[in-house]
Amino acid sequence: MRPSLHPDFLRLPIAHRAFHDAGSRRPENSLPAIRAAIREGYGIEIDLQPSADGQAMVFHDDDLDRLTYDTGPVAGRSAAELQRIRVRSSPEPIPTLRQVLAEVAGRVPLLIEIKDQSGVMGPTDGVLEAAAANALQGYDGPVALMSFNPSSVAHMARLAPEIPRGLTTYAFPASDFPADMGPELNAHREALAAIADFDAVEASFISHHWRDLDRPRVAALKVQGAAVLCWTIRSTEEEAAARRIAQNITFEGYPAAQS
Repeated sequence: MRPSLHPDFLRLPIAHRAFHDAGSRRPENSLPAIRAAIREGYGIEIDLQPSADGQAMVFHDDDLDRLTYDTGPVAGRSAAELQRIRVRSSPEPIPTLRQVLAEVAGRVPLLIEIKDQSGVMGPTDGVLEAAAANALQGYDGPVALMSFNPSSVAHMARLAPEIPRGLTTYAFPASDFPADMGPELNAHREALAAIADFDAVEASFISHHWRDLDRPRVAALKVQGAAVLCWTIRSTEEEAAARRIAQNITFEGYPAAQS
């Protein structure tokens, strides 16, 4: 089963980590940034990390240091503890996926990235994926799921087959992997760069790094019927270049124009 993206995912620019601006007290992945994106009529991209008790939290990093006034791994705190930690420059705490779904309520498309828990885009235990699937039960708005890790996308194909899913992709250079990786991990890295798992996980789209959009594999997938999104656009000039290939953008740092 390969469900297709809702048309709004190809029509509305997608605000990366929501429409964030720390100077305006709406940091990335925060509820104020979610509300700002809804007001402006943008699609929204968010990230998921797991709490210690297996809840899906809307947060990019795997530790708290950069985005809060606390420290340590997100996965080391319960959802209740994380809900007491304020996101920097926001008056509100780290939200759960359920809270974000209630806030969005189907008004704009929501693109959810499941963050890799393995460190090398390898096999994952499915805890975060199960939490996402549970939170999404009964959600009626346009939504899609993606990950850099094909194992996460494969989990979602089993747990929530009705929700469109995709792969977040780029060149996967060796410098992003352990310096001592052996031949097996290197072969896995090369398969990620080749987007080799697209059909195996029954993906319907990719979100590819905009500077790498001229990769032949991207063109081949587009011919095959895959939707091509891209990340992360930071200016109108970058947007114009990306849109020569990509059907939509994920953007931040400027107000993307709407058609």
